[in-house]
Amino acid sequence: MVKKPILETRNKAVISKTAFAVRMARWLGVTLLIIVVSLILGVLGYRGFEDMAWVDALLNASMILGGMGEVDALHTVGGKLFASFYALYSGILLVVCGGLLLVPVFHRVLHHFHAEK
Repeated sequence: MVKKPILETRNKAVISKTAFAVRMARWLGVTLLIIVVSLILGVLGYRGFEDMAWVDALLNASMILGGMGEVDALHTVGGKLFASFYALYSGILLVVCGGLLLVPVFHRVLHHFHAEK
């Protein structure tokens, strides 16, 4: 079975602006799904390790995921370890999500130059 490529190859014409908008919406949807799953994991981690209220856990997870840092002081060793790993994960996730959003843009620009006429 031959796999269909995610993006068009150089043998294909450059897609229309409408098709590109749909492609960007799909990549944005994937990125948002990754962010939402990561936020849920963060909330559950703060709830489990620090026994925070749902709103406080959401606030702390959102702030770390957004790169701003924690709001509440942590009291348990497990909570501190979780927060340190979650912060590292969030930093890497920021780069990955930025890359996911730039893939279709870079591909379109490069495809304009390399597409066979």
